[in-house]
Amino acid sequence: MTGHRENLEMANGQESKKEVDPVQATMGQLGKWQIFVCLIVFLLKFPVAWHQLGVIFLAPKPEFSCSDTRLSQCNPNCPQHVFNTTVFTNTIIQEWDLVCKREYLSNVSQTIFMLGILIGNLFFGSLADKLGRRIPLVIAVTVQLVFGILASFATNFWFFVLCRFITAAATGGTMVTSFVLVMEIIGIKWRELFSVLYQVPFNLGHLTLPLFAYYIRDWQKLQFAISIPSVILLSYYWLVPESPRWLFTVGRVDEAAKILEKAAKCNNLPTENIKSDLSAIQETKTEQVAKGSWVDLIRTKNMRIKSVCMYFNWFVCGTCFFGVSQYVGETGGNIFKNVAISASLEIPGTLVCIVLLKYWGRKKTLILSNCVSGFAMLAIAFVDKEQHDVVVTLATIGIIGMCISFPTVYLYGGELFPTVIRNIAIGIASMIARIGSMISPFIASGLSKKAYWLPPALFGIIPILGALLVLFLPETRGFPLPETIEDGENFGKKIKNPKKTPA
Repeated sequence: MTGHRENLEMANGQESKKEVDPVQATMGQLGKWQIFVCLIVFLLKFPVAWHQLGVIFLAPKPEFSCSDTRLSQCNPNCPQHVFNTTVFTNTIIQEWDLVCKREYLSNVSQTIFMLGILIGNLFFGSLADKLGRRIPLVIAVTVQLVFGILASFATNFWFFVLCRFITAAATGGTMVTSFVLVMEIIGIKWRELFSVLYQVPFNLGHLTLPLFAYYIRDWQKLQFAISIPSVILLSYYWLVPESPRWLFTVGRVDEAAKILEKAAKCNNLPTENIKSDLSAIQETKTEQVAKGSWVDLIRTKNMRIKSVCMYFNWFVCGTCFFGVSQYVGETGGNIFKNVAISASLEIPGTLVCIVLLKYWGRKKTLILSNCVSGFAMLAIAFVDKEQHDVVVTLATIGIIGMCISFPTVYLYGGELFPTVIRNIAIGIASMIARIGSMISPFIASGLSKKAYWLPPALFGIIPILGALLVLFLPETRGFPLPETIEDGENFGKKIKNPKKTPA
């Protein structure tokens, strides 16, 4: 082999050949190619936010009365309910009379939606480990578009729920597959930055949602408006490449080399002998690394501890972010203003995460953010519920904490689990987050009827427990991504002080 092999070692800043990352060295830590791919992929986070948080405006709590003024609003003899249409001309609650004995169906619809994301995370996560990242991503964005639009034409509640369920499954698929793709093309030096920037379009989606809802007060038109932009994502079939890291890991060296040659050329890096050097490195591997399954996450005590602690923190994020977001919409006052204020503060909170991850690492950042969110929500339990501004402020601090925790667990999980099971591992993690988000509507809405302090108390205790479990996880900042099952098992055992990546 020629001097290109030496370039591989120099580009990674490693002394040992075992520590060389040939894929990253070939395409560079960060260049025009990675930036282009990331900008394209980041767009899908807008519809992710719109669909997941759309229930805030699709099913806001209505003011209503009985058409027979002699009867109370929930009297079983009431012939028909009359809704106040001053704020919203039509919602799914008005459309299908989801009040009184049918009120629970609104929360059920959102729980089923989150179940769809759970299933989509698991299904597409497994599919992406077998077929690669690109094709499952294209399938997911197509399904999301079709069934998101179909939901806006629903004339039956359960058909609406079905369409939203399938939309959610596809949305879950876009989330887990896109994040893993981004993490597999970005170098160690830039991983913190891009794992957080990946969340910013979600924050912007959350911020633009009340703007959509302010001008579109009918649920059908709103559902269509948040679904149709996904037509742009169909371009992924032509624009998004397969992950060269995945191709190389599963032994498809020729295909990996073609993509890496394009990436290297775009980034003004050497392209000579890429294929031959990758083939030579592949031949030196003594282990068949293309095999792996979810069982490897719990096969040993070490991996079980890592998996349980990491997955509980995904549960924390799913429960508290979506639960507190919905809670803000039900605190009273102007719903558009409340949601917009909380969403606008997410962005600086998310950007602060970049600095924390860079200088504090993953472990301390996650502990801090969980504690900030937890204690802010616990404080609400001791505040008079009529003090709307104070409640919204504390809840917003809680959301800001989760805006730091969410990108942190994405990055932490992506770095902790090895390449051969990374997609299924992140898929299960995101699936567990959806279990939390399935529970959250019943905490935010249901428990508040039993006791005002219950929802904020639970939204406070859960992240504090998550912070305690982080103590059992190793720090991942500055380490190469683990590739094999053996790498994942040994991670955090042997190396106490990682060598810093060169600037």
